[in-house]
Amino acid sequence: MAGTMNHQKSEQLYERAKKCLPGGVNSPVRAYLAVGRAPVFIERAKGPYIYDVDGNSYIDYVGSWGPCILGHAHPQVTEAVRRASENGLTYGAPTQKEIEIAEMIRDCMPSMEVSRLVSSGTEAVMSAVRVARGFTGRDKIVKFRGCYHGHADDLLVKAGSGALTQSVPDSLGVPADCTKNTLIAEYNDEASVQRLFETNRGQIAALIVEPVAANMGVVPPAEGFLPFLREITRQNGALLIFDEVITGFRLGLGGAQQYYGVEPDLTTLGKIVGGGMPMGAYGGRREIMHLVAPAGPVYQAGTLSGNPIATAAGITTLRLLREQPQIYDKIAAHTETIADAVKDAFGDQVQVNRVGSLMSVFFTGERVTNYETATTSDTVKYARYFGYLLEHGIYTAPSQFEAMFLSAAHQTEDIEKTCDVVRSYQTQLSMD
Repeated sequence: MAGTMNHQKSEQLYERAKKCLPGGVNSPVRAYLAVGRAPVFIERAKGPYIYDVDGNSYIDYVGSWGPCILGHAHPQVTEAVRRASENGLTYGAPTQKEIEIAEMIRDCMPSMEVSRLVSSGTEAVMSAVRVARGFTGRDKIVKFRGCYHGHADDLLVKAGSGALTQSVPDSLGVPADCTKNTLIAEYNDEASVQRLFETNRGQIAALIVEPVAANMGVVPPAEGFLPFLREITRQNGALLIFDEVITGFRLGLGGAQQYYGVEPDLTTLGKIVGGGMPMGAYGGRREIMHLVAPAGPVYQAGTLSGNPIATAAGITTLRLLREQPQIYDKIAAHTETIADAVKDAFGDQVQVNRVGSLMSVFFTGERVTNYETATTSDTVKYARYFGYLLEHGIYTAPSQFEAMFLSAAHQTEDIEKTCDVVRSYQTQLSMD
């Protein structure tokens, strides 16, 4: 499709990047391979907008993959970062801000009675799994096909052909021995979970789940699914881990666990807890978390954990969210408006899944409830849809299987423009 914007500088930078970075990027989805075009290179961002090196502006619905819930470069957050950076970028030593943000996390999510700060969601998840194994004395874990929990070796797995109890590595470089204790179930399928617990009785340390799946596109939990997971783990002496890297502070201050009223044993959080800075956290009940070194024998460490710049950004972000709870109603309503516009434009040609301010458009007539149904979506149609939106100033995820994120910075006029572009695309399709 012929573009309406000039991307010459981005294309030149991409060619240059491919000579010194794997695939020209530092994270795979940024390469735009799933949508068949060269990526745009971003120069700056402010509020709900991002600006590329060619001078094009876009209404941003990626928000650095979720953490920019207040919008880009919020003045109070950036001022907190500026002030903190004047005192040094990293100490590798305790600071008061670490205590403050841990207390704020606990206040928002009471299940995280004790937490440990880390530098990424991946680090939070791999550490939580280690703690769960240490606490239970068991090795096996259950995850769901289509749920992404970072790139730690034992979580980069998918189901083996025809057998839920077998797993194979999902990446070269991951030895099979690293994944032999990872069992794969189907999201929203209670029977698949039941079978794993029955055939591995007394061996499962933990079940980890995205309470709202957001890495196969947004897929909400079926009614009763999360309470079922809570009950079956409790009955079998396994821990329930909620990976709230996406949903934490996004569905509300209390995350998905408050939204759905289900309390996990351990929770993992990602960059939103650092206001978009490189930070994560994992936490749970005191008796579990006091196994973590130096309080206990489960080892985990990091020089940048609790970084003073990231904690300053995180404290300010959480404070603003706590002071302005109406933000959640606003962004959910705006997301619903866009979802309704897409459904009105495309009818039964698409499925639109939405939870709060998370949303995905699937180009399929089949209701999307798990990985299998998500993959019925026509990715070629999505790529065309993405390209049209991009060329008309709407920046969405360059992959069918990612979420759309709204922020408090999006205003009514941004939402109206987005809906108009969606409708104009459908009009063009009707004329072709």
